[in-house]
Amino acid sequence: MLLSEAWERYQSDKKIEGYSPLTLKMYSFQYKLLKRYLGDIKIDEFTTEKLKQYLIESGGHLKPSSLGHRIRFIKSLFKSIHEEGYILKNPAAKLKEPKLGQRILKFLSKYEIEHLREGCHTPMENALFEFFYSTGCRIGEVAKLNREDINFMENSVIVHGKGDKEREVYFNIRCAIWLQRYLEKRDDDEPCLFVTERNPKRRMSIDSLRYIIKRISNRAGIKKTIHPHQLRHSYATHMVDNGAPLDIIQSLLGHEKSEITRIYAHLSGKLRHDFYSKYF
Repeated sequence: MLLSEAWERYQSDKKIEGYSPLTLKMYSFQYKLLKRYLGDIKIDEFTTEKLKQYLIESGGHLKPSSLGHRIRFIKSLFKSIHEEGYILKNPAAKLKEPKLGQRILKFLSKYEIEHLREGCHTPMENALFEFFYSTGCRIGEVAKLNREDINFMENSVIVHGKGDKEREVYFNIRCAIWLQRYLEKRDDDEPCLFVTERNPKRRMSIDSLRYIIKRISNRAGIKKTIHPHQLRHSYATHMVDNGAPLDIIQSLLGHEKSEITRIYAHLSGKLRHDFYSKYF
């Protein structure tokens, strides 16, 4: 079996498993890099040394996180091929990802959140901003939503997260009001929750959603680059500040591992200060 044939089988399996199109697109890029470097050789010709040499020569300039992503793809590809019985020995089994320093997640203060609110000039901008901030949803989750997904009785919505896993998230009254105003002003029949500003109306792409948040932040005059994922970090950090249990935040964010959610406890300066005041 050639590398290209193995990739086709791997890609089909991951589609069935529910991998997102974005993940498959990134994996496709990694596959093309591997094929360009080593050629479309037979799978059983791959060795651990060949893979290590590829990582050293093609990834020496990469940040540890980017190199780690490349290694995860290779390990996943060869693990799948090995488990399917196409190779007797997995050449990627002993590859190890580089150690990463603790990530410092960027979040916005409540003061900055208010400035961003002032930067919203239309019902659509207000609805989009409040939805990102009050639900903590990922940008890809927001892009897939339809009007019918919104439950105004419970101020909740079912989103499809990574691996197409469903979870229920909630939005506050401020968000509900702006969503209703935005939807009432719409004169189109598109089922999408957020549509483009141009005619004909279409579902907002991930790039369009990023652009709207950037436009709001430019008006607000905040001297930093603002992106939707910062609103997710801000949502989680402010939840910690207000005393929310980490397991609840983990569930709302759709994190599989609690270690990821614990990062927000380290970010919360208010929480640390409260403990200091209590115990010192």
